[in-house]
Amino acid sequence: MSGNEAFDGQSLAPQETVRELLIEQTEDRKDDLRSRYRSARKARSDKDADLAARALAERAMEVAREDALEPGDCVACYVSRTHEPGTGLMLDSLREAGFEVLVPVLGPGLDRGWARYSGPDCLQQRAPGRPLEPSGDALPAQELARARLLIVPALAVDPEGYRLGQGGGWYDRALLHADPGADVMAVVFDEEVSTEPVPRLDHDVRVGGVITPSGWWRITA
Repeated sequence: MSGNEAFDGQSLAPQETVRELLIEQTEDRKDDLRSRYRSARKARSDKDADLAARALAERAMEVAREDALEPGDCVACYVSRTHEPGTGLMLDSLREAGFEVLVPVLGPGLDRGWARYSGPDCLQQRAPGRPLEPSGDALPAQELARARLLIVPALAVDPEGYRLGQGGGWYDRALLHADPGADVMAVVFDEEVSTEPVPRLDHDVRVGGVITPSGWWRITA
């Protein structure tokens, strides 16, 4: 090995250290923001949460109509947890419109799967701290490619369509299986639409639009 080759190999170490430091700093900024948004959600009254859930169901149906979805088309949507923008009414509205509705199933080792939503009675708590999941058989992650509309959770969304998630990276990995032409919409409360960029890393996936209780829109950035 020449002297130059030895020097080049050694010079990579500081660059890698800087990269790891930047990643750590970005994750710290994300965690700070998550804490702030979660605290605000916990302070929301039950009445406000119920009103928001009703409005969100209406907004989701507006998006489905704009996308010209027909009965039998596939829609993927998350099952909300406590303090998240509620999707119970949204799921029922989508199913009653005749759409095939897929909801997430978390398998072993954070495997990404899906299952058909047949109504609130099909949901059960499979593990503590996880969203409710259908009791039926899980479908593979690749099933998401059939969905024409994907409705995903977020703590915040910025003007470029980058979302602040809960920190597990589940949806960033799951969305890799989405059809490139699918309509991907993030759901947040109105005050969670950020005017500033949210911290992001290379693996973070953009969404194509936002749904809030007061409206919805596409992101063109």
